[in-house]
Amino acid sequence: MKAIVVTDQAAGTAGMKLVERPEPQAAINDVVVQVYASSITGDELSWPSTWTDRADRDRTPSIPGHELAGVVTALDYGTTGLSVGQRVFGLTDWYRDGSLAEYVAVEARNLAPLPGDVYFPDGAALVMPGLTAWQGLFQHGRLQAGQTVLVHGAAGVVGSMAAQLAREAGAYVIGTGRAAHRQAALDFGAHEFVDLDSDVLEDVGGVDLVFDVLGGDIAKRSAGLVRTGGTFVTVAGPIEAQPAGVLTIDFVVEADRAQLIEVVQRFREGRLRTNIGNIATLDDAVAAFNPTNRVTGKTIIRVRP
Repeated sequence: MKAIVVTDQAAGTAGMKLVERPEPQAAINDVVVQVYASSITGDELSWPSTWTDRADRDRTPSIPGHELAGVVTALDYGTTGLSVGQRVFGLTDWYRDGSLAEYVAVEARNLAPLPGDVYFPDGAALVMPGLTAWQGLFQHGRLQAGQTVLVHGAAGVVGSMAAQLAREAGAYVIGTGRAAHRQAALDFGAHEFVDLDSDVLEDVGGVDLVFDVLGGDIAKRSAGLVRTGGTFVTVAGPIEAQPAGVLTIDFVVEADRAQLIEVVQRFREGRLRTNIGNIATLDDAVAAFNPTNRVTGKTIIRVRP
């Protein structure tokens, strides 16, 4: 099969190659999926799990990509809830070969059925942004209707999903970003917008929940805006100071079949939109990882036409 592999961490994208690899075999509780669309995250080559296994041993050459949509072609002992020929989408394990390949072996529990009326690229684009937003808002953030949530990067890949889900849940959404992203953030569900370059962040007043994807000084200042009893949730690493009376959570997204089903159902009903910025073929995946122009939105690799 064709696959993108990386072998040299120091080389970065220059060390990425399209090669022929053996098709994966399903282990216990696995399925093999023929990948139709994969979704990539630009900083994957900086993740330790791209290069080493859980025991910190080198695992290169490795195949990056962790979000996929495709069709089940094989399954092994112990697999439940899925069948050969079924359309699926989901998140592969961080420490196993990923989805920038024609086939991938995935634990069945990491996948959910993909309805027949959902385009494969949209399925792939929903996975990590949808799960990250859902877990940050509802699982960790305990968001309730009527609360105020500050969503950083509200026009970005994850932030746009968080803004939509929060508004649909009945929250008042304050989105942030650069001035050029104001209209996109409002279109994705923000009730108001803060330009982080020229507006004063502290002018938003108190909020019940911060959903942070930026980290650094913006995260630190944002944590100070959370009301007592509220929550600061981030995917950008822990903040230095823990505000009194505020729950602070730094989390890594996890696969969850039930949450994927919730997300894709909202997409089917028109209550949620994907944020796709570029679609490339597997042959062009290396260039897509290292674009000459900044891409706004998720990059999708169409593996199978």
